[in-house]
Amino acid sequence: MSNTSILHQISGKDADVTALAEQVIAKPGQIPEIVAALTIEKSTAKYAYEKVLRFISQRRPELLYPYFNAFTDLLDCDNSFLKWGAIMTIANLTAVDTQEKFEPLFDRYYAPITGPTMVTAANIIGSSAKIAMAKPHLTDAIVRQILRVQKAKYEHHARPSPECRNVAIGQAIDSFDQLFDQIDDKATVLRFVKKQLKNTRKPVVKKAERFLRKHRKP
Repeated sequence: MSNTSILHQISGKDADVTALAEQVIAKPGQIPEIVAALTIEKSTAKYAYEKVLRFISQRRPELLYPYFNAFTDLLDCDNSFLKWGAIMTIANLTAVDTQEKFEPLFDRYYAPITGPTMVTAANIIGSSAKIAMAKPHLTDAIVRQILRVQKAKYEHHARPSPECRNVAIGQAIDSFDQLFDQIDDKATVLRFVKKQLKNTRKPVVKKAERFLRKHRKP
């Protein structure tokens, strides 16, 4: 399979992204062209390229690590879908971040938690457990960033949306659940979750109840 043909196949109608990603993993020499295509492509093919690369970052992050900076550039992308994909891919790459490229990126990566886009914040929060597992020394700094969701201001159809904040808070509880054993300041996290027992969104209340049953000492 040539480099040109892999781009054609990925962008083809009804392309099997997972199967094609597996083929690229088997022949990683094709990766540079896919990364380049992702950064310059103007058509909808860029979404398929992003999905293939994100899949590779999950299965074989070391193959994409040399292109770490290409994904950091997408954090400022106007295209939300590419930005969300980059958030998840970067989190996957922290597992092989031998050059500590994520640490200087930390504040920029976490800045969107306070708004205005809930989905961006939720992707960051949802990716945080993976980052903390890869970089335990960042756990408490990550917890502090996630806790900023309490004061976040999200918009829905250009209007403030407290309900969007509740959704993001639910995502925060999920992440804290995964991270709890390695969090130093467990008391602060427990107080945050306990407050959600009065959350106006019922699924968040249920998450809080489950969390406290699991993690609160008798």
